[in-house]
Order: sequence, then C-alpha cells, then structure tokens
Amino acid sequence: MSQPSTAWWQKYGTVAQMAQATVALLGFVAILIQINELRSNNRATSARQAFLGYTDLAFKNPKFAEPDYDVIKAGNRDQQVQYESFVSYFLYACEEATAAFADRREWQASCDYDLKPHLPFLCEKNKAEPAYLATYNIDTQKWVKASMKTASVTPPDCKLGKT
Repeated sequence: MSQPSTAWWQKYGTVAQMAQATVALLGFVAILIQINELRSNNRATSARQAFLGYTDLAFKNPKFAEPDYDVIKAGNRDQQVQYESFVSYFLYACEEATAAFADRREWQASCDYDLKPHLPFLCEKNKAEPAYLATYNIDTQKWVKASMKTASVTPPDCKLGKT
C-alpha cells in the first residue's frame, strides 16, 4: 500500500502552530526593538542630566565658565584643581551629549562654543600630561585637538590665536 501524500505544511505542523510561531517571533523582535529604544532613551536622559549639571556648575562658577587662565594659574592650588575638575566635567558632559545626540548638530555647536576659552588650559595640560586627554574617548580627543588647531592654540605658549 502506498502512503498518502502530505502537504508541505503538514510536515511542519498545523496552520495554528505556524501562526503561533510567527506571532512569537514577531513578539521577540518587538521586544528587541523596545530594549534598543529604552537604551537610547536612557542614554539621552543621562546626557541631558550631565549637560544640565555642567550648565549649573557654569552658572555657579562663572570664573571657570569664562576663565582668565593666567589668573587661575597664578591662584592657589585649590582653585587650579577646581578649574581642572570643571573642565573635566565639561568634557564628560560634551562627550555624553555628542554621543547621545550625534544626529543633532546643536549639541556639538554648544560644546564647540564652550570649549574655546578652555583651550589654553587643555593645551598646557596635554603638553605636561599627555595621558590626561587619553582618559576621554577617541572622538573627544580628536575634537579637542582639532579645536586647538583651529584656534591656533599650540605649545609652547598655548595662547588663543586669532580665528
């Protein structure tokens, strides 16, 4: 006796089983998309908080936000450390913001604007301790070095040039 022929779908299960597997697969894909969206939203929130923290710090410390670096260098050690911490926080906030909002140019423009007065400090710091900039990601390192070049801030004097 010959075996009855089976349709292709009978080899894999009933239509209900195939529909269930398809729905489960779509659900899994939806979960992956949602996880990715949550990760992106968390990164954006974190970046906004970091930048807001920097803005608050700049508001409370205008002497560091628009520094007279020669006065800071001539000041006491505490003031120099506070200024270095201020610049570190600024670079971190910009690093977070530009990574989270890579498609939004205004974040980079804001960081570019705020970076310029800190270039003499960063130039001297990089000359004295090249490992300092290495504590930031490669994009931040490139950004700082390109900004120094654009503003003609170069060792040994590390003064802002005409731009």
